[in-house]
Amino acid sequence: MIEQVHIDALTGILGDKGVVTRAEDRQAYETGARYDSGLACVVLRPATTAEVSATIAYCVRHGIALIPQSGNTGLVSGSTPDASGTEAILSLDRLAKAFELDLDNRSVRVDAGLRLSDLNRRLEEHGLFFPIDLGADPRIGGMIATNTGGSRFLKYGDVRRNVLGMTVVLADEDGTVLDLQCDLRKNNTGVDWKQLFVGTSGAFGVVTECVLNLERLPQQTATALLVPASGAHVMPLLRAMEERLGAYLSAFEGMSGNAVTAAFAHVPSLKNPFQGGHVPDYVILAEISRTWAPREGEQSLDAVLETVLAEVWEMETAPLADALVGPPHEIWALRHALSEGVKHLGKLIAFDVSFRRGDIMAFCDHMKAEMPEKFPGVTVCDFGHIGDGGVHFNLVVAKDSPLLGDPTFEPRLREWVFAVAVETYHGSFSAEHAIGRRNQAYYDLYTNDKLKDMAAGLKTLTSPGKLGSVRFGPARAE
Repeated sequence: MIEQVHIDALTGILGDKGVVTRAEDRQAYETGARYDSGLACVVLRPATTAEVSATIAYCVRHGIALIPQSGNTGLVSGSTPDASGTEAILSLDRLAKAFELDLDNRSVRVDAGLRLSDLNRRLEEHGLFFPIDLGADPRIGGMIATNTGGSRFLKYGDVRRNVLGMTVVLADEDGTVLDLQCDLRKNNTGVDWKQLFVGTSGAFGVVTECVLNLERLPQQTATALLVPASGAHVMPLLRAMEERLGAYLSAFEGMSGNAVTAAFAHVPSLKNPFQGGHVPDYVILAEISRTWAPREGEQSLDAVLETVLAEVWEMETAPLADALVGPPHEIWALRHALSEGVKHLGKLIAFDVSFRRGDIMAFCDHMKAEMPEKFPGVTVCDFGHIGDGGVHFNLVVAKDSPLLGDPTFEPRLREWVFAVAVETYHGSFSAEHAIGRRNQAYYDLYTNDKLKDMAAGLKTLTSPGKLGSVRFGPARAE
C-alpha cells in the first residue's frame, strides 16, 4: 500500500515509535467512533511541531494523502481513512507535552494532542477549566478542527469563542509553520487568520499548538428537571428563565422521553426521579451556576432556582407542568447516559442539526408526526442543546428490522431529514460535528457555488497538498 522507501524515510523523520505499519496496530486508528472505518497505508505519529512539518512536507512532495486525526472521537467520518488503503493517518496522540499556564491572562498554551480530560484535570487545582462540556473525551486539536460546542454553549460559547491563538502546519512542499500564537483577546490588526482553521476539519492545515481562554470553575451549581406543558411551551419557558436568571443560567438541555427511557434501560444505576417511574414525553435539564464560594447570608442557588420556578409556575401562560430540583451529579448522569442508551436500542442513524431557537421544537414535532407514515419502524430519540438551537436528532432502527436489508433505506431517510431541516426550517445540516465524509454530499447540495469556489481557493492557498477527508470546493475541483 506504500513503498518501503517511504516507510524508511518517514521512520528517519519520526523514529520507530512514530511510524505504525502492522495491521493489528493500525486498527484503532482506522476505526471511528460510530460505525465508520477505513484502511490506512501507514499511521504517522509526530511528537513535535517540527516533526509534523517535516512529515507533511515529505508526504506532499511524494503525493501521499494525509488524514489528520486527533482523538478519533468524531461522528461524521472526518478523521478516518477511506477504504482504498492509499491514505496515511497523521495522528496527534504523541503531541501532548506542552502546558504553559498564564494565571494573570487566564489562558493556557498546550499541544494539540492533549486530551480535554487531562487539560481540565491539570487546571482544576487552579480553579479554572476549558468550558466546553462534551460527552466524549477528545483531544484539543480535534475540538478546534470541528469547532465543538457542548452542553454549556449557552453560557460559554463554542471552541471558536475560546481559542486565542495557535500554531498551524500547512500542507505544502515546505510544511510551512504558521505562528498564530497570539494570546490577546483584543487584536484588530488585520485578518484573524486563526479562524480559518477552526471548524474546517483540518483541510486547510494541521493545528499543533494552541492558546486557550479559560474560565473560573463553578463553585456553586443547582439543577432541575423541568417538564414543559407542551412542545410549544419550551421557548416561553426558556425566555422566562433567561429573564429571571441572566448569566446564572448555564445549561438548558432538552431530552425526549424515548431517549431518557433508553438511558434508564441501559444504565440501571441511574435514579428515576419521576413519579411512579413514568417518563414524560419531554424533559429539560436546567442548570444555574456561580463561580464563587457560598457567602454567609447569601441565598443558595437551590433556593434561587426554586424561587424562579415558583414564579414561572404562576405565569399566565403556564409553560411548566412539573419540576424536580435534584443533585447535579444525578441529573447530569442522566444527560450523559443518553448517547450510550440510544445506541444500544439498535442501529443508530444520527443527525446533528441546528435551527433558530424558536424552530427547534417545531422541527422535532413535525418529524415525529411524519415519521410513522414515511418510515414506519424508525424510533425518534432526540436530545440536545435547546438553549442554543442544536439538537442531536437520533433515529433508531431495531437490529432485526427488514429496513436494514434495504440499501436505499438510509440514503432516503437522510435525504428527507436534511431536506426538512435545511429547506423547510432553514437550519444547518451540521451544528457542531463539522463536515467529514458522512456530510460531504450535503455540503455539496446546500452550499452556494460561489462559497465553494472561495473555499477551494483558500485550500489551494493554504494547503495545496492532499490533506483531510473533506472537499470544500466544488466536485469539479477534484
